[in-house]
Amino acid sequence: MHLPVLLNETIQWLAPRPHGIYLDATAGLGGHTAAIAQRLTTGLVIGNDRDAESLQLARANTAQWSNRIRFHHGTFSGLKSGLAELAIQKIDGLLADLGASRFQLTEAERGFSLAADGPLDMRMDRSRGLTAGDLLNTITEKEIGDLLFQQAEERRARRIARAIVRARPIRSTLHLARVVEQAAPRTGRLHPATLTFLALRRAVNQEQQELEALLETAPHLVAPGGRIVIISFMSLEDRRVKESFRDLARQGRAALLTRHVVRPSQQEVRNNPAARSAKLRALELK
Repeated sequence: MHLPVLLNETIQWLAPRPHGIYLDATAGLGGHTAAIAQRLTTGLVIGNDRDAESLQLARANTAQWSNRIRFHHGTFSGLKSGLAELAIQKIDGLLADLGASRFQLTEAERGFSLAADGPLDMRMDRSRGLTAGDLLNTITEKEIGDLLFQQAEERRARRIARAIVRARPIRSTLHLARVVEQAAPRTGRLHPATLTFLALRRAVNQEQQELEALLETAPHLVAPGGRIVIISFMSLEDRRVKESFRDLARQGRAALLTRHVVRPSQQEVRNNPAARSAKLRALELK
């Protein structure tokens, strides 16, 4: 079952108005999109995602509110042109949930999962770009180490990179997981390859660059009085969102709505363990 993270908190801080135009920049399977649509009358929500397969499911999941939803396939860096295609210049609010969807993480053939064997793909848009396998099997040991540390702050990056190069070609997700586990055995709750998989996913999908594009573009898309709500799942991303929001506030372009990060309740974490590391920040444009 699809459980959108921090749903009540998202709606609270986005505060959708019945006649407004809203952008869910990461529609995923449509959970947040549907919640926004339910609060609209003559308004509209644009559900954007770079994963066309997720968008197909989102359309089905939100069919009863289809008259209030328009879907768009694209990246953060394509949001401005995507809205222009819909003849929309300004929106009243923007939401972005930076986590991978449960659908992506649990479908073995997508290559994100540590739990089942599959091709080492990890592309959110499977119509373009290098796969994780293409990347991992061609770049140098130093480049792998740098990637693991810079993209996921993996402290054992050099040791893992050495083991990966020795084991190449890496053939599948479970092959990679075994190589990492042998090089850097489990020391805590997480599987030893968790950060390696995260780093590869972020690199393959250029998530850092796309986040920068979102933070640059969003304040120009949202009308005065409109809100931006971003949910992140790792400290690297949350720090960058926090810095960007603070800069906008210092410049007098926005007011911070969340002085401290908003986290899921204990009840939500019990119901949806994937929400455990979620962090929400919100601001209002002036």
